[in-house]
Amino acid sequence: MFALKAQPSTSHAIGMFFGTGIILLAAASYLTQMPLLDLVTWLQNVFSWSFVIIFSALFSMAVVAGVSIKAGKNNDFLYDAGMQAANGISTLALTFTLLGISLGIGTLSEQPLTPSSVNDIIGELTKQFSMAFMTTVVGLPSSAILRAWVSLRYTKIAKE
Repeated sequence: MFALKAQPSTSHAIGMFFGTGIILLAAASYLTQMPLLDLVTWLQNVFSWSFVIIFSALFSMAVVAGVSIKAGKNNDFLYDAGMQAANGISTLALTFTLLGISLGIGTLSEQPLTPSSVNDIIGELTKQFSMAFMTTVVGLPSSAILRAWVSLRYTKIAKE
């Protein structure tokens, strides 16, 4: 029962998820000078939809948990939820890194390597490795920032 009272309403959490996503896409579009459609296509090509959706859900859960930590409440559940969501992001990043590397190696093993096929194989290999390393570059720092933020917020409010 405490967990239900501690969490924002479902509609509020969904609104925060989509609102944050729209704001982040607008900021990324502005900073990169890419139209939104090109930016979404790039996200899909570099990260894959499964990574983007799972990352967004875990990121939102960590932010909602961190924001929900308030003075005068027992915030242990929210702290744990935020930390688990942030840890989930690092696990997701490392999992997709290994997936990208294995898909790249699988590409090498499925095709005969001839002088005429080298360019195509290298192109596919670098595409898979790009996903592998970009998920790590985005996921691990995001996870560390969320863990630090949730932990510091919890500690600060617990001392008040």
